[in-house]
Amino acid sequence: MTDVVIHRVTTLDLEVERWDWPFANQRRDEIAAHFAAQQHDKPGLWNGRILLGRNARFDNGQFSASYFETDFASLLAWRDWGYPDRAVFNGFGMGALRAADGAFVLGEMGAHTANAGRLYFPAGTPDLADVSGHTLDLAANVAREVEEETGLTPADYRASAHWDCVVTGASVALMRMLDAAETGEVLQRRIEANLAAQDEPELAGVRLVRSRSDLTAAMPRFVTAFLETQFSAGEPSS
Repeated sequence: MTDVVIHRVTTLDLEVERWDWPFANQRRDEIAAHFAAQQHDKPGLWNGRILLGRNARFDNGQFSASYFETDFASLLAWRDWGYPDRAVFNGFGMGALRAADGAFVLGEMGAHTANAGRLYFPAGTPDLADVSGHTLDLAANVAREVEEETGLTPADYRASAHWDCVVTGASVALMRMLDAAETGEVLQRRIEANLAAQDEPELAGVRLVRSRSDLTAAMPRFVTAFLETQFSAGEPSS
């Protein structure tokens, strides 16, 4: 099992800088061939520009890191080849949507996505649209991803003041609790109606998680680790 460390922070200092990733430069031809093969199986994959991190630091309730621009093909190859460059990490925000009755709301990734069948909180790899000046605005990224995937806006939930940074290997999942006023079943129906109205939704469905017994192998370790801490603390009740 992958070792997990969770840091709770209240401030983020995420600087975006220009940096040439040696892995992406030196293995460009292999990366292109790998992405072409993946795109053959899933034509909907798009090689957009994304942001990855390095120089992660946790200190006095703050998470600091430097982010740099690369392409999705390089991220995909780096992930699929076992993260050969461990100086880099994939640092992304997740909206840990919690219903009024304590149920956590997760989405099942659609068959056309790079993570088909996996169960996640609403999330997305940061990109240039999330940059303000020279800073990565992860709060805005989470709000955008939640709205794109579920149709919920910041008016539908209360965002926590803290982030739980779940470190697993080469990933840092920055979880922000989003507390909604509606029950799990109401949120599920609302989100499913939103998905049905989309031509090609990113999610294939919605899953409610109320206890450890609802955890499955389809959930990445950073998701189950976060949920285990909530259940251990008695949140939410079954």
